[in-house]
Amino acid sequence: MTAQQVFTARLRGRPLLDSEETSIGRVRDVVILPAAQGDAPRALGLVVTLQRRHIFVNFGRIAEMSIDGAHLRGGTVDLDRFTRRTGEILATELFGKPVDQGTVVDVGITPSTTGRGWKVSSLAITQGRPLRLRSTQIVPWSDYPELFQAGTLADQLVDLREMHPTDLATAVEGMSPTRRSQLAAALDDEELADLLEEMPEQDQIRLLASVGLERSADVVEEMEPDDAADLLAEMPDDQRERLLTAMESVQAADIRRLLRYDATTAGGLMTSQPLIVAPDVPVAEVLARMREPDRPVTAAAQAYVCEPPTMTPTGRYLGSVGFQRLLRRPPAMSIGDCVEVSMFVRPEMSERELAVRLAAYNLVSVAVCDEAGRLLGAVTVDDVLDHLLPVGWRRTGG
Repeated sequence: MTAQQVFTARLRGRPLLDSEETSIGRVRDVVILPAAQGDAPRALGLVVTLQRRHIFVNFGRIAEMSIDGAHLRGGTVDLDRFTRRTGEILATELFGKPVDQGTVVDVGITPSTTGRGWKVSSLAITQGRPLRLRSTQIVPWSDYPELFQAGTLADQLVDLREMHPTDLATAVEGMSPTRRSQLAAALDDEELADLLEEMPEQDQIRLLASVGLERSADVVEEMEPDDAADLLAEMPDDQRERLLTAMESVQAADIRRLLRYDATTAGGLMTSQPLIVAPDVPVAEVLARMREPDRPVTAAAQAYVCEPPTMTPTGRYLGSVGFQRLLRRPPAMSIGDCVEVSMFVRPEMSERELAVRLAAYNLVSVAVCDEAGRLLGAVTVDDVLDHLLPVGWRRTGG
């Protein structure tokens, strides 16, 4: 079913399966978000009943949908109670809607051609009256776009949600506090995290204050660790500690490590979650991880090869490999045999020295290691530019 059209009514009641094929809940509905400028509405994820609680599972967490149910990609799910945000529609709300050809009985969704998420593709329309022979036809969703309109305010927020985070950050500057709060409520945690990463830290703090402590913790967990550390560094000590305490322990510990470094050093600029692999991992697997849709472009350009453990701080750092070199290597070759650069910097190196190093060696990123040769993280060229450019460069264009 994953590679083809899936009808949402047929998903209802099917199990949500974990990585061990154990049922942990039942699919109840599909959340739909109208899109801007006539694009197909987006299918955001599933509403799942789990122990009498309704939770939301993003389609990014779903590896496959089959007749057996929805299969999780791995890891855990967010157990927070599902709350519908402004502009969102539930698929079941469309069932029974009258149209000129009959009555809507189902909504079809398909994987997006971009590889990111799902979209509404069609509607199933039943013709005929009750107690009489009925016929069902499948029509494009665009035959009835009015079904996916959620009101003036919701439509405006949908338009904003479709903007690139950088453009949205510019638009947010001119909004009233009320509209900012409405936008924050309409965005999901990942979208809000992307927006925050494009805003000045003080604006980030004000926007987070409008969503409450619990959701603030969820959003910060979705941010890149270096951006999250920059944000928390600007907070008063008591506010920072409350937020860290509310976060998951692993993410909080990661950010605490980054906060130990001065913001203008390699340690303060690095992300602690670059693409790290063990030397025996085959090239094909590394390329597959680089292609993951949620991986930032700069992070996907380079893989860092380390002896186990492969979570920072790692085992001994062996070197890095660019994706172009991997494309020229046999898929079954071990990445340890492809290492081309073993250069690294110390976490105390200043941002200006770091910029010189990146420029001199034509690097898009560089490893940051401690005195024992363990990888602590990596600095990408965009993070260095962000810090070296004048304050307010986003507003002035430089």
